[in-house]
Amino acid sequence: MRISFLIHHAYGIGGTIRTTFNLANGLVERHKVEIVSVFRYRTEHQLFLDPRVRVRYLVDLRKKSASYEGDHPLAKRPSGVFPREDGRYPQYSELTDERLGADLRGLDADIVIGTRPGLNMYIARQAPRRLVRIGQEHLTLNTHPTRLVLRVRRLYPRLDAITTTTEADAASYRRRLWLPGVRIQAMPNSVPHPGIAPSTLDAKYVVAVGRLAPVKRYGDLILAFAKVRAERPDWGLRLYGGGPEKEELSRLVSQLDLDDAVTLMGSVAPVEPEMAKGSMLVVSSSMESFGMTIVEAMRVGLPVVSTNCPLGPGEIIEHGGDGLLVPPRDPQALAGAILDLINDDERRKCMGRAALEKGCRYDTARIVAMYEAVFQELLDRRAGTRGRLRGLSHQTAAYGVGVWYGAKGLAKGLAKAVVRRAFPPRRNPVVSPEDRREPGDRP
Repeated sequence: MRISFLIHHAYGIGGTIRTTFNLANGLVERHKVEIVSVFRYRTEHQLFLDPRVRVRYLVDLRKKSASYEGDHPLAKRPSGVFPREDGRYPQYSELTDERLGADLRGLDADIVIGTRPGLNMYIARQAPRRLVRIGQEHLTLNTHPTRLVLRVRRLYPRLDAITTTTEADAASYRRRLWLPGVRIQAMPNSVPHPGIAPSTLDAKYVVAVGRLAPVKRYGDLILAFAKVRAERPDWGLRLYGGGPEKEELSRLVSQLDLDDAVTLMGSVAPVEPEMAKGSMLVVSSSMESFGMTIVEAMRVGLPVVSTNCPLGPGEIIEHGGDGLLVPPRDPQALAGAILDLINDDERRKCMGRAALEKGCRYDTARIVAMYEAVFQELLDRRAGTRGRLRGLSHQTAAYGVGVWYGAKGLAKGLAKAVVRRAFPPRRNPVVSPEDRREPGDRP
């Protein structure tokens, strides 16, 4: 198969990029795969990508590059295709409309896959019907603004399939939208084997990984760890990631006198080696579309303490088996669950072994096989539709010829009947011998 991914940009370390790279690395073993990055912000990728995966970009935004296009005249005009309700709207313009439209029309692929609502809408509106068109949902339908959902409802029927990261989100799509003929399929994110030994779970560190943003509620985690620290001062918290709340969280750490216990580590890639230095992962989010870090932690043998927030953690974690689930926005419950695993070494290690086994379910090869099955089904459906249309066109043509000749014959017959009625033929009358006599003939 020839598979093309369309992504906002391929030069960071965010969850969508990690997921796309993992899937591309697996698919390229048997297929021709490319990633089309709308923007290019850096010269080099931050994550591993198999060199067989082709990467192209459409708009160069490297300020020190000779091909920098941030000042292009069309870049100053707003996009007419990318939806305003998508958070990336300010970065899109008439320039991206022009580049994306031309690229999609000339795409040499069997399958094209969008990775966010705005890009899915480009595919719905501009990708040729000869392509199998798939839109991925990396967030959740219920977190999108209402106006964006209305656009989704209007344009997604032009797609062949939508994939979500959880069954719960797939159910939301089926319940809230009417998308006749569009396959809605839950496809979990893949996480490859990290290539390192699992954690021994002896290090006295709790780890958390993610963007320092309000939805992650790291303030709740720091408040919870203040309670943990009061009971177990020998344990520490390492928080990996960057984002807009860094300074606010730093102030909170200082206010709670936790500077020697809580460390903001910044962003790292790959993250698994850092996770393996800890003994559990903690997720304090108010919402997770999937929970990529949960699976990454499981792949190095960490049990996970997580809020049971919508939608991902509850589908990944077996409470009491490979982790613990607590109510969202409850620092007290979070602290209690962390202390349960800190104070019970045997339970922590038993959960770690179960987590390591659970992580294998998300191995790239397994998820790739799921995608291949969906791709093949959609390609077969497309080929079958084309065959039926071709057969229908031949039948219609033959039927049309028959109808034409039949109509022609009927018209001729009707015309003759009309003429005969209007101008009846003159017939020779039957004349008796007497009537044939001329005047003066003898009787």
